Amino acid sequence: MTEPKQGLTYAQAGVDIDAGNALVEQIKPAAAATTRPGVMDALGGFGALFDPRAAGFSDPVLVAATDGVGTKLRIAIDTGHLDGVGIDLVAMCVNDLVCQGAEPLFFLDYFATGKLSVDEAARVINGIAEGCRRSGAALIGGETAEMPGMYAKGDFDLAGFAVGALERGSQLPAGVAQGDVLLGLTSDGVHSNGFSLVRRVAQAAGLDWDSASPFGGGTLGQALLVPTRLYVKPVLAAIRLGGVHALAHITGGGITENLPRVLPKGMGAQVDLGAWELPPVFRWLAEAGGVSEVEMLKTFNSGIGMILAVAPDRADAIADALTEAGETVARLGHVTAGQGVSYSGRLL
Repeated sequence: MTEPKQGLTYAQAGVDIDAGNALVEQIKPAAAATTRPGVMDALGGFGALFDPRAAGFSDPVLVAATDGVGTKLRIAIDTGHLDGVGIDLVAMCVNDLVCQGAEPLFFLDYFATGKLSVDEAARVINGIAEGCRRSGAALIGGETAEMPGMYAKGDFDLAGFAVGALERGSQLPAGVAQGDVLLGLTSDGVHSNGFSLVRRVAQAAGLDWDSASPFGGGTLGQALLVPTRLYVKPVLAAIRLGGVHALAHITGGGITENLPRVLPKGMGAQVDLGAWELPPVFRWLAEAGGVSEVEMLKTFNSGIGMILAVAPDRADAIADALTEAGETVARLGHVTAGQGVSYSGRLL
């Protein structure tokens, strides 16, 4: 009697369901630590439930944002320093939400790879959970996709999805007027935009990620992987003080492109480039890459990660509150008639 021919399995095709299950079990404690009022169930279902009224909202309007980490992931993968990119992912989403005046409620992630490494994926997702914890959002679900043949060995990609809420009628921007004061909150380095140019500058300078950082301690890779700053809690506290009319998250496009997005038609901004000190990483990028001031201001955050437009009579109180919350605040300029951003002084 002949033995029956053994068929192929999903595992032989390169997808390990058991590894995916092991990852879920490994990250459950980190996700549970992000639980907040409004969460209605734990990880594992086909969908995740959240009750905005249980989170304290009486007439909530939902606000959604999605983003990734960009080619900063290339440096993280190449160096093996994976713990911070999850914070980057959360920050890129929730810093956008708060610009609408929304409080982040929950977050979902998408992790895609060719071959799942449970330990590496867990490091990334634990970082996501930490970002959620710091911003007050619950990590209530996600997707881990193992897709053989779609990614090079060791590579992966990340996407994040955040949902927040605000009370109806309280959305921002609102009430922006000529003369409003622009308060800038300093960044923690490059954050998560412009890394395609960063990588080209490093290559032109003959440096690899293990080279000594030319602008700070440690290696170049470690210095560039400082996570994106989370502005959520200090900014929400500032909004509650009254007088905040608009917020701009300074991401790809820099101050030049992002600040006008929150200004009404017929209004622009005057920004003093001498109002803050350019961080060493940006000075190195400009000098090593021959990057012009104009290009710096429309590619990178250049040291300012969030800008608030506030009523002049509330500017001092809001700046003081943000400082007490741990932010470094620069008085950048003011809202003007016209359009776009006009600069005075020098960045470089």
